[in-house]
Amino acid sequence: MRILIVEDEINLAEALSQILKKQHYSVDAVHDGQEGLDNALSGIYDLLLLDIMLPGMDGMTILKTIRAQGIHTPVILLTAKGEIPDRIAGLDYGADDYVAKPFSTDELLARIRAALRRKGEIVPEDGLRFEDLELNTSTLKLTCKGKELKLILKESELLELLMTRKQSVTSKEQMIEKLWGFDSDAEHNNVEVYISFLRKKLAFLHSSVKISTIRGVGYVLEVSS
Repeated sequence: MRILIVEDEINLAEALSQILKKQHYSVDAVHDGQEGLDNALSGIYDLLLLDIMLPGMDGMTILKTIRAQGIHTPVILLTAKGEIPDRIAGLDYGADDYVAKPFSTDELLARIRAALRRKGEIVPEDGLRFEDLELNTSTLKLTCKGKELKLILKESELLELLMTRKQSVTSKEQMIEKLWGFDSDAEHNNVEVYISFLRKKLAFLHSSVKISTIRGVGYVLEVSS
């Protein structure tokens, strides 16, 4: 899952990025309002951590703009402790939650998990299941019929995306945006390499699940007949 941090305190943004990456989230961080809006409008993120006081464009304007554009990505506002009117306004404008600075890391992670659950996503600590596969996105372990192996991070992120989308086709472009970011230099062959790795590991586990190629469209999880 990919999270966007919009926070002008660079040290805080970097600290949050490291915390979230240790929880196996993919993270992008920007430090001004306009760049935050541009990234948020891409629609590739599963959750936004949005500071209210930002240079260029404030967080409330970003929030109102993305909601007006029909983007329903969960938003958690980062607010100063005394900004109660801002918290109320933020919730009225469509924020899902807020966290007052300074905040506890554990509380922030719990609020992120709760916001993703409300969205209908399966968050990492819950694990993911599809047919005979179970993926623990915290430990990167993939289990099938009592056999277990460990994936590398990009394999886990790619399989998580496919499992979350279930039997919907996912294009290479969607995979690149979700796993590497929309401004990444990653190309289609990066996706093909990790798809090949995953297919070999599913075969090793003797899973009934296979990754099928829909020519010209993308990839989808299917069950072998």
